[in-house]
Amino acid sequence: MRFSYTAVTRSGERRSGVLEAADRRAAVAILEKQGLVPVRMQEGGETGTTQIERVSTGSDQSAAPASRRVLPGRKRLRMGMRELLIFTSELSDLLASGMKLGNALATLSRRKTGRARDVIAADLRDEIVRGSSLSQALARWPGTFPPLFVAMVRAGEASGQLARSLETLTRHYERVQEAREKVIMALIYPAIVLSFGALVLVFAMVFVVPRFTAIFAELGGTLPLPTLILIQISRFLMRYGLLLLLGIVGGVCFLRRLIRTPRGQYMRDRLMLGLPVVREIVRANAFAHFARTLGSLLASGVPVLEALAIVEKTVGNAVIAEELQRARSRVTDGASISGPLAAGRVFPRLLTDMLAVGEASGDTSSALAHIARRYDAELDRSVKILTTVLEPLLILVMAVLVGYVAISMLLAVFDLTSGLNV
Repeated sequence: MRFSYTAVTRSGERRSGVLEAADRRAAVAILEKQGLVPVRMQEGGETGTTQIERVSTGSDQSAAPASRRVLPGRKRLRMGMRELLIFTSELSDLLASGMKLGNALATLSRRKTGRARDVIAADLRDEIVRGSSLSQALARWPGTFPPLFVAMVRAGEASGQLARSLETLTRHYERVQEAREKVIMALIYPAIVLSFGALVLVFAMVFVVPRFTAIFAELGGTLPLPTLILIQISRFLMRYGLLLLLGIVGGVCFLRRLIRTPRGQYMRDRLMLGLPVVREIVRANAFAHFARTLGSLLASGVPVLEALAIVEKTVGNAVIAEELQRARSRVTDGASISGPLAAGRVFPRLLTDMLAVGEASGDTSSALAHIARRYDAELDRSVKILTTVLEPLLILVMAVLVGYVAISMLLAVFDLTSGLNV
């Protein structure tokens, strides 16, 4: 059988021709051996025939050209942090092994994980086959690939070091994930203690205290003040508990909506920077992220102003982002970064001094990497301090609350039984 085809070379050039093969799959295999990525193939050169299965054969939808395919829910389809880390690591490894970009993306698109990564990888593959650069293809998915990712890939493409840029991104997201997991792990135990403590108190107030209240009413007599207070709290929860729960849920929803607004984010971040112990964690995490991100961008060849603009969007704290915006307005390409940062009141003197030393020696990226390591270590210490302080404090609070319930009941029992004995 004769097949007319259009394919793309490894350098991105389009080629057309005619070949003979037993079937369409065999024709694709022949083109693969020649280092070509098929774009279109027609049996016998006739018009109106069906499109080929591409080298990266997938579902019919994912194999259609990106310009003709309507991606389902592009805004909702996104990769999480862990998925993005895996995708970046695998793509970096494939490119470092010598595989071309189009074939690497084709390989990733064939892995059917049942997640958003399948659709995104297929779309990136299609865009590369159509002649787009990887950074242009990534920009089509802003929910998954942030400006930092796109900028570093663009810089890697410009310098011819795409695999190295992806490796740098992999290390960056590994450290971001590590920092996030440290904070989450530190909060798991306190969350468990609070949850079980709250359930115990609600159970006591709703089921235990009312039964004792009925017994006390039958026996008569005057109850101690702590017992009376406990009974009133129990009656309040019995009568208005559902309304209280709805109020709490409504308050949480309102706060979540408020935090999504720029003003709400700023208020939250300002509050976090004012809380003892928590402040140290937030600051250390933000400064480590700032230094690591800015250092990676500058090392990849991204201009200073563009790098600062990207860091401003990704630093994760509105207060620090505002300070970066003010500093960026005072920085020109090639000028000092440490001076404008030191002029504000957010960045610590140690950070700006270390950055100034790196700028003076002409090795700003290494100085920023050292700063990132320094604040990573400080983050570890702050998390350990938070865990050390929070665990016994929560246990003490829950012991006091549960003890108050038990003592209030025992006081009433002792008073009433002593009156009966008399």
